[in-house]
Amino acid sequence: MIRVRPEVGDLVEDETGQHAIVTDIRRAEIWVLRPPSSVTRTQWETDDPGSLHVLQARAARLRPEQSDR
Repeated sequence: MIRVRPEVGDLVEDETGQHAIVTDIRRAEIWVLRPPSSVTRTQWETDDPGSLHVLQARAARLRPEQSDR
């Protein structure tokens, strides 16, 4: 199985089991994360993108839900 490398906007799970949104990738070396529903400025970083498991890609998160009509 090929591991998907997280991109900005993806919902991920880190090595501690914490869910987060990738908000930035600095110099292709540091992934900046924040809680998915945070109104605070809490964030943390990792230099190991392999430790992040993509739960939902940005495109899928932003896609309008299809309603039953």
